[in-house]
Amino acid sequence: MSKEFHYGGQAVIEGVMMLGQKSMAMAVRRPSGDLALVTKPLSSVYTGRVRKLPLVRGVVVLVKTMVLGIQALFESANISLEDEKEQISRLSSWLIFILALAFAVGLFFLAPLGLTHIADPYIDSSLVSNLVEGLVRVAIFLLYIAAINLVPQIRRVFAYHGAEHKVVNAYEHKAPLEVAAVRQYSTAHVRCGTAFLFTVLVVAIIVFALVGHPAMWLRILSRIVLIPVIAAISYEVTYFAGRHADNPLVRAILAPGLLLQSMTTRQPDDGQLEVAIAAMEGVLAADSPDQRTCAPGCELNS
Repeated sequence: MSKEFHYGGQAVIEGVMMLGQKSMAMAVRRPSGDLALVTKPLSSVYTGRVRKLPLVRGVVVLVKTMVLGIQALFESANISLEDEKEQISRLSSWLIFILALAFAVGLFFLAPLGLTHIADPYIDSSLVSNLVEGLVRVAIFLLYIAAINLVPQIRRVFAYHGAEHKVVNAYEHKAPLEVAAVRQYSTAHVRCGTAFLFTVLVVAIIVFALVGHPAMWLRILSRIVLIPVIAAISYEVTYFAGRHADNPLVRAILAPGLLLQSMTTRQPDDGQLEVAIAAMEGVLAADSPDQRTCAPGCELNS
């Protein structure tokens, strides 16, 4: 018997994207109030045998999340803008993505290393140095999340993030995908990307501790080239935890990541729940073409 597939997604600009077994669906609220639903098949790169290999699948998921996530983010922005003169070109979107990726690596991996290096003359142990670097990384991450929460547009995206979680929770509890039913569920989820990022921060401490305290240029290089390794291990930890979330010990380990989600999710309104429901119904229908539907009032595109 095949294992149960776990649906999930991410918040985008004025909408939600859901990833399925073979397809993705994104529902976006237009300025007019109508819903646009975009469905696309997933490349075999993301759904083939490689996707099932332990450790390798973590890297595949990381690439899939980054590529599909950035595409969905800018496509949703263009749908929500409607005005073609204001829309973002494909080239511009990828340039922004590259700059954002470089910023993330610099802020969350190289900056903590640089700050810790300043204190290294006062630290005798390489293990303690790596631990301090990890704590600095966690602190920078928390400050970053707190800072972007001050931006109204980001808070709105976080509300869609909460809507996505509520719909996934409702679906996994076999509740009807209706606003009244979905509203009752939590905005937290064990397989959330925020929880995954927190796992990355913890795993990074362990991995970098194994690297030791080589020359500074090697430490800088390790912080970049080991990111896929850290992501692969973190995915396996998250994958295991998601399948054993009812275990008290696992729940205790997951608690910090779930708590962190209170910073990256907000309670959605009914309109945002409708969007998330449309995305889930869209991906379910796309995975089963014979049941393909579109929520009332939405525009379906493939």
